[in-house]
Amino acid sequence: MFLKNAWYVAAWDHEIGRALTPVRMLDEAIVLYRTGDGAVAALEDACPHRKLPLSMGRLKGDQVECGYHGLTFDTSGTCTRVPGAERIPHRACVRAYPVAERYGLVWVWMGDPAKADPAAIFDIPEWGNPSWGVSRGDAMTLECNYLYMTDNLLDPSHVAWVHQSSFAGAGTDETPLNTDVHDKGVTVWRWMLDTPPAPFYAQFLKFTGNCDRKQHYEVHWPSHAIIKAIFAPAGTGGEGQPLHPDTFVMDSYNFMTPVSASETRYYWFQMRNFAPDDADVSARFAKSVRGAFEEDRVILNAVQKGMDAKRSPNLDLAIDLGPLRFRNRLRKMTEAEAAGKAVPAED
Repeated sequence: MFLKNAWYVAAWDHEIGRALTPVRMLDEAIVLYRTGDGAVAALEDACPHRKLPLSMGRLKGDQVECGYHGLTFDTSGTCTRVPGAERIPHRACVRAYPVAERYGLVWVWMGDPAKADPAAIFDIPEWGNPSWGVSRGDAMTLECNYLYMTDNLLDPSHVAWVHQSSFAGAGTDETPLNTDVHDKGVTVWRWMLDTPPAPFYAQFLKFTGNCDRKQHYEVHWPSHAIIKAIFAPAGTGGEGQPLHPDTFVMDSYNFMTPVSASETRYYWFQMRNFAPDDADVSARFAKSVRGAFEEDRVILNAVQKGMDAKRSPNLDLAIDLGPLRFRNRLRKMTEAEAAGKAVPAED
């Protein structure tokens, strides 16, 4: 059901401290906490004795003591104490998960620990660039399968109907889409030339009048995305053209973590190529983006219910090429991983 050999976001870094924090990822219960030196530990949230969640226990230094009979585990998942026992049973252990922190997020590797390479975490070239502003992110829970969210993030057309007061604009309903499949995922994109800017973006543009607008929707396997919004003065945009000095660029980074087959935890933040130190701009971005994503949540929660209750097959359209290519490749990757085989080449 899920690709295991991948990094997934478990929490914002500020959410994890010296307290046992339970999370659920890929239908697995995990407990997170920080050790005395500030590192994040991630353990299977179930004592091997009677499966009481370790998150119901307590920290003893950097070790977790079960709240039922006192079995104690270190950050590697090794049991260090079984009260009343002469020796510690070899099965008295819990799984430990590799952890990394990046972009203010806590990432957990859900597969083979030997394959956990932090270099494989989604790359953000502009992170730390002082000329780029950051709208610190947010999170929400979606009552839907995470693939409905990846569908959404490979679908530039939906903004014409779901986000009419924010991201929508001329051309978002009919302009043809381009779909590219690459080694990391799928990108769906298009330029819309000489059109009025969308309401959300118009307030931030350095130029007046019409614009050339690019929608760039890129999702990497298994469930991480960059949505790039580019607005250039009319007549200066287009594929392969150098960006005009007044061009607006906003990169929205989106990370979907499957909780279960019908629930997703969604994290995001935005970066922009202007006003790097303007807290008011960041706050306006954060508020507007949150409002737009709430519109997505209403739609996707209802899609999950509709698909669960369907009495006839759903219909795929030409605009679904990107999402379908993404799903097909991810399915092959997941099946190959489960079978211990190499991932087949892209069709």
